[in-house]
Amino acid sequence: MGEAPASLKSVCVFCGSSDAAKPAWLAAARDLGHALAAAKLRLVYGGGGVGLMGACARGAHEAGGQVLGIIPDFLVGKERALEVVEHIVVRSMHERKQKFFEESDGFVILPGGIGTLEEIVELLSWRRLDLHTRPVVFYNPDNFWQPLFDLFQHTVDAKLTPTSFMGAWNVVERVDQIVPSLHNGTKAGKATLLTAIS
Repeated sequence: MGEAPASLKSVCVFCGSSDAAKPAWLAAARDLGHALAAAKLRLVYGGGGVGLMGACARGAHEAGGQVLGIIPDFLVGKERALEVVEHIVVRSMHERKQKFFEESDGFVILPGGIGTLEEIVELLSWRRLDLHTRPVVFYNPDNFWQPLFDLFQHTVDAKLTPTSFMGAWNVVERVDQIVPSLHNGTKAGKATLLTAIS
């Protein structure tokens, strides 16, 4: 796997923080960390040492990759901030999400819970509003995200969301497809912020 193009330097990964996640998903998160490091892509993530996010960060760190964790002060203990990687402590969830966006050229979504859902919806809402065209890749093991895609399609069918919205992301079934999919998304659209978001 070669290096990423110059326009893709940092990738934000949204995913669950539960250690009770399926072992196969935890292993996949670690494998993604290795893949990002091999592609010389910096991992930007939620800063914790638990769940899929901790596994991904450890994988990237073990493989010699750059890692930036961004965590609100009230979650430092709860999500056991990973001290062995660079991290920024912020004051709120809003500030955390803003920093994710400022520091990232593309986004990967692994299985996660309500917090991950909240991040996804905001990210895709900004995409819908043409605030960015950065690549967004869903890793979809066991069709985990299919109910969400069905809900999005439901809003399209109800004529509340444009049909074009359904092309705002890529879906892959294997970890080794994630980095190539990010590359393809970068080629398809500019990985730059079109409008400042505050």
